[in-house]
Amino acid sequence: MKENEFDFDMKVKLIHGFSNKTRLQILESIKDQEKTVSQIVEEINGNQSNISQHLACLKGCGIIAGRNEGKYCYYSLRNQHIKDLLTMFDVVLEDVQNDVACCERHID
Repeated sequence: MKENEFDFDMKVKLIHGFSNKTRLQILESIKDQEKTVSQIVEEINGNQSNISQHLACLKGCGIIAGRNEGKYCYYSLRNQHIKDLLTMFDVVLEDVQNDVACCERHID
């Protein structure tokens, strides 16, 4: 495998972490403040099992961090770069949203 192919594979894995509506909702939920699973579930109106699976994905990819305190685990964005990336998604989307809305080549 060429070095470039490895880089692309790693980028695809990273971007996959952001490519799900529930995961994006979780990330937006903890963008400015760490939260417990229960707080996230309540805020995005999800189901705990599903949210926990997505949190495990995000944590496994290194996008978020978990901190245990007593019987609770608090989740937060891993670092400022992740927060900046979420903000940049919004900036770029604002610029291209009409094209995205009209795109007929979107593949789920």
